[in-house]
Amino acid sequence: MGGITWLQSLILGIIQGLTEYLPVSSSGHLTIFGTLFGLGGEENLTFAIAVHAATILSTIVVLREEIWSIFKGVFKFQWNDETQYYAKILLSMIPVLIIGLFLKHYVEEVFGSGLFIVGCMLLLTAVLLIFSYYAPKQKANVPLKEKISFKDAFIIGISQAIAVLPGLSRSGTTISTGLLLGNKKEIVAKFSFLMVIIPILGEALLDLMKGDFSSENNMISGFSLTIGFLAAFISGTIACKWMLNLVKKGKLIYFAYYCIAVGIAVIVYSFVK
Repeated sequence: MGGITWLQSLILGIIQGLTEYLPVSSSGHLTIFGTLFGLGGEENLTFAIAVHAATILSTIVVLREEIWSIFKGVFKFQWNDETQYYAKILLSMIPVLIIGLFLKHYVEEVFGSGLFIVGCMLLLTAVLLIFSYYAPKQKANVPLKEKISFKDAFIIGISQAIAVLPGLSRSGTTISTGLLLGNKKEIVAKFSFLMVIIPILGEALLDLMKGDFSSENNMISGFSLTIGFLAAFISGTIACKWMLNLVKKGKLIYFAYYCIAVGIAVIVYSFVK
């Protein structure tokens, strides 16, 4: 099996950037195209970590004003709205931290387990999107929450931890969970994008310190990795802005249909290939 070429890296980077924010599962799409390109699960995981870090940087660029506001509030050393918001982000990280510390090897095995689980998780993503779209309509007289509560932050964090499975969209799962809990769309979307910054950058930093991105430890050249990183950053910046507008307009239901179509196609392909 050869390493990832620069062209494959470019394609995968663009796919990662677009699908990180759209509720269609970036990890699922990387697994699908990685399989089509003949890439192994471990090699695919290394690349996935790098391009995830790129899209996190795009989040920082798009939401830089919100992030700067949080930092200014935190360093006032008061229990103000910004400090509470930061505390909620930290609280939401606990479930995914537990996954990273105790179940990382299992997750890595799942990443290499083939397309069938990806197809099933895409269908589950579709179910979540459909349910979150129609369920709030049954509570039309209930006012939406203007702030994420600590309880909601932790529950959304649990959904993020579950969404490490390839094919289960992280943004789709966390946003759907937040909507089902009765939070406003734009509030949930921003929280969903901000809560993943520290875990992904932390994962990438740990792997960098361990040397997992060195040529001796993987089959991805530095040039290919750079191409993928830049492609993911640029496409991610575009997709992040687009997704924030889509959430406000409540048009996530269309992505549910996409996930159903792709999920069924992937499951069928996994049996006939």
